[in-house]
Amino acid sequence: MTVTIMRLVWKSLDKMRCFRKRSTIPFLGVLITCLLFFNLYMEDGYMMEAGKRPLRETSMHPSNTERYVHTFRDLTNFSGTINVTYRYLAGNPLPRKKYLTIGLSSVKRKRGNYLMETIKSIFDQSSYEELKEIVVVVHLADFDLAWCENLVQDISRKFAHHIIAGHLLVIHAPEEYYPSLDGLKRNYNDPEDRVRFRSKQNVDYAFLLNFCTNLSDFYMMLEDDVRCSRNFLTSLKKVVTSREGSYWVMLEFSKLGYIGKLYHSRDLPRLAHFLLMFYQEMPCDWLLIHFRDLLAQKDVIRFKPSLFQHMGYYSSYKGAENKLKDDDFEEDSIDIPDNPPASLYTNIHVFENYDATKAYSSVDEYFWGKPPSTGDFFVIILHEPTQISKIKIVTGTDDRQNDILHHGALEVGEKLVETKRGRQCSSYITLGEFKYGNIEVQDVDHKIAFDIECVRIVVTASQKEWLIIRSISLWTTQPPSQWYTKGPYHLD
Repeated sequence: MTVTIMRLVWKSLDKMRCFRKRSTIPFLGVLITCLLFFNLYMEDGYMMEAGKRPLRETSMHPSNTERYVHTFRDLTNFSGTINVTYRYLAGNPLPRKKYLTIGLSSVKRKRGNYLMETIKSIFDQSSYEELKEIVVVVHLADFDLAWCENLVQDISRKFAHHIIAGHLLVIHAPEEYYPSLDGLKRNYNDPEDRVRFRSKQNVDYAFLLNFCTNLSDFYMMLEDDVRCSRNFLTSLKKVVTSREGSYWVMLEFSKLGYIGKLYHSRDLPRLAHFLLMFYQEMPCDWLLIHFRDLLAQKDVIRFKPSLFQHMGYYSSYKGAENKLKDDDFEEDSIDIPDNPPASLYTNIHVFENYDATKAYSSVDEYFWGKPPSTGDFFVIILHEPTQISKIKIVTGTDDRQNDILHHGALEVGEKLVETKRGRQCSSYITLGEFKYGNIEVQDVDHKIAFDIECVRIVVTASQKEWLIIRSISLWTTQPPSQWYTKGPYHLD
């Protein structure tokens, strides 16, 4: 049985070499089919023995071919970790699981080195309470061991207290565990040295993910040349809490490269295996997209403002200039709304799939409806009575500036009752009128004597223009952890 499977896979890999010359699409299709083939056997409990011995027990280096097959055997067990003996260069894992692991992989650069600044930014931009929930893992992935030793000495001197506190680990995966980096396929007509660089980078990340599997509930992928927004963990937790009850594989907190990509830690073994299986096929950021698609998250879920910014000027590949910047980054992003779990209703005719929930999401999307009439409404029913400190609603977009709410009022309500039209608050108070399509009300909890159960937008005059509700933002007086976790929102 094992031999048959191996033959089928190697045939698939041979076909890929031919397909890539004709078209990228069928080539990727074969890759995905191959992965699903292995997942089928994994789900049925089928597993092959890895047979991998720790480095310290190995008396001689295996050949390139043996190392590749060695790695290949490990890939068949997608739910288990890869058998790698890591070197601990600084720190040791603490027994208590944290909320978030931040993973960085770093190699020697020809020009510039930003790792120390990146680590410093992570710690400087986090409060004492936030640091209790974070562990940073740095994988020094260069094969130059002298460089690794020199850098870890600098890290140990600069961040000694964080290492002692268990906030920082520095590791190294020995070269012996890497698959072959010679004779790689030159997809996309990349030069040989670039193919080697990006293929090794995929393995670097795979080994980092593999190490971090059991350290925390969530894993954040960063590059080694970024700076962070202030209290980024608090902002991230708000977003994660708002997504409870909804399915996601990858949440994005930056639009650049491998920066700010959040995963459930339970998915790390599969992602590590996936990167190893296709390490020579394409760059890591492309593989991340295919992994997300395979796990049935078809759309990008990216949040604004971005929490992380690329700060490096020179690339780790040949020291080439890299001036990419994320123009959605904000240094102070603590003002991200809470948007507690809620259900949304509207009697405005919805256009295509621009449904009501999209106005309440932190993702860059919006509600879009046909021209509303006097008395039409858009209501948010909170799952629990909530003290709200601020409400901000924005209508229209930059490219559709006329699709605003020209005449409308903002109301808050209490005393939920069941009606023929669904749940409704029986009592409302008006907070204010929309001006130029927007409204913002501060200190709501000081103006309203009750815990709010409904937030309602009411159209006070008919209009000919369509209506875009770009964002509905609610800030609460209680932390997100106290919310009733029925789910972020749903449209009944």
